[in-house]
Amino acid sequence: MRYSLPLLLSCLAVTPLLAQGTKPKPEDTEVWSPVPRVVTPGRTDAQPPSDAIVLFDGRNLEQWVSVNDHGPARWTVADGILTVNKPAGNIETKRSFTNYQLHLEWRIPEGITGSGQARGNSGVFLASTGNGDAGYEIQVLDSYDNKTYVNGQAAAIYKQYAPLVNAMRKPGEWNTYDIIWTAPTFHDDGSVATPAYVTAFHNGVLVQDHVALKGETLYIGAPSYKKHGPSPIKLQAHGDPSAPISFRNIWVRDLSQP
Repeated sequence: MRYSLPLLLSCLAVTPLLAQGTKPKPEDTEVWSPVPRVVTPGRTDAQPPSDAIVLFDGRNLEQWVSVNDHGPARWTVADGILTVNKPAGNIETKRSFTNYQLHLEWRIPEGITGSGQARGNSGVFLASTGNGDAGYEIQVLDSYDNKTYVNGQAAAIYKQYAPLVNAMRKPGEWNTYDIIWTAPTFHDDGSVATPAYVTAFHNGVLVQDHVALKGETLYIGAPSYKKHGPSPIKLQAHGDPSAPISFRNIWVRDLSQP
């Protein structure tokens, strides 16, 4: 196809005008609604934000039950601290959750002995899907100058992902976990639609960066999924009963709500 010179000159003259008329403006990418709701942060690390569900405030275990019989949780509460009672077994929240932000603080007893996995072993199950140790576990362990397999040290997604770094404090000092849990979703036939995801900070340091879980925690064998819905959060009664781990300041923000 051939074009006359006047037609080409006319097209060239119009093009800059069109470009000028569609020039992007800063306002084009400004979003003004919906306006995020206001949440008042705690004044200190010990205080939860205003929209948190407080799971342990140092006074009682009203938010928890025994995993074994779903009766009252029988761990020890004293001086604002919750301490594992191994013979009583695991405990879990009365409430079930889907997606959430979890904060908790934990301490390995000062003067602990042992090595490897036999050094203050416990765990936080981000979704408890049955009795015993069913669910998805982030490890609680003394990893301060204590060698063990890296996907079993503190802040590991147990037997799946080692932490990016070891941010452990000395025994006797308090550690913090801040965890974002995105629950898996399933098709009607039980197959996985989307995997579970975890982002975690240990003492304010990123240790799990939106990792996709391979399934529920297994001590032996490869992890796998089974279909489930909203689930409680579980704390594990594990390790040496003569040197039990303690917890405090446990709260959760439900991210499934609008």
